[in-house]
Amino acid sequence: MRSLGTVLVLTQWFDPTADMVVEELNRRGVSVFRCDPGDLPQHLTFAAELGEGWAGSLRLDTGRALDLAEVGCAYYRRPTGFGYPTGLTEADQRWASRESLRGLGGVLQLIPCWLNHPAVIGRAEYKPIQLDAAHRVGLELPRTLITNDAERAATFAAELGGQVVYKSLSSSIVHGTDGEAPRILYSTPVSVGQLGRAGIRLATHLFQELVPKACELRVTYVDGHLFVARIDAGSDAGRTDWRADYQNLTYSVAELPPPVADAIGRLMDDLGLRFGALDLVVTPDGRHVFLEVNPNGQWGWIEDATGLPIAAAIADALTDQQERGDHD
Repeated sequence: MRSLGTVLVLTQWFDPTADMVVEELNRRGVSVFRCDPGDLPQHLTFAAELGEGWAGSLRLDTGRALDLAEVGCAYYRRPTGFGYPTGLTEADQRWASRESLRGLGGVLQLIPCWLNHPAVIGRAEYKPIQLDAAHRVGLELPRTLITNDAERAATFAAELGGQVVYKSLSSSIVHGTDGEAPRILYSTPVSVGQLGRAGIRLATHLFQELVPKACELRVTYVDGHLFVARIDAGSDAGRTDWRADYQNLTYSVAELPPPVADAIGRLMDDLGLRFGALDLVVTPDGRHVFLEVNPNGQWGWIEDATGLPIAAAIADALTDQQERGDHD
């Protein structure tokens, strides 16, 4: 068996989901170095020099350091943006962030083993790309329109008898200004009248057919393994978007029909993802309709609710390739 390298965990310091993986790796005796790239420059120092290849290190302000040559695999979870001391103008902060992203981020991306590689995550987060891939592998999808044309959106809704929902194309969190609390954009039913608003022209919007639901499935994919949780909502808000009402959800372990499971495997291969959290609707007549895949989605609460061994599977994924010696 090969000697396992250190697993580099890139995430914010408060991340209970990452904690589950770190605890599992610690239980197995695997070396772990956890840091948040966003701590640069205040709590993280980085240096790399080009010789035969890039040789570099990360050092925390606690004194702990990591030689990047010791990294066997990197786990990209939820790092924050770079933070800067007061005194820098916003323009200077933006410039410094771009420089740090290209410097630190550029060297880290050369690590040969990732779950998932940041560039792969970035591509898969584009909804048009993942929906196109899902269609090509044979998954059933809702009718979907992306537009900033209010007239076209209203026509689309009319064709579907008004059974349309709006979904965000990027983050569902809208950050406030001047101390305002962030807002969360849940999937929202919209009417033909609302779709005639001039505000639609300001940005592209994603509208989808409202699919009737018997239940929803949260499928966590880890290196070819599928962990399927059924989600039943106990409120109207939860039935529209289960994220809107976690308190009235119930969970159970479920299975996918083999053709759907096979298609998901092909989808993840197509997108280059070793990990992903997929959302599907099961209709009253038993059809499985794909909604989206989050290439860096949450899963900790699913393991807590169902006992599905997701953390162990991720720990396997972070160490198995090292043992085989075949890095992506």
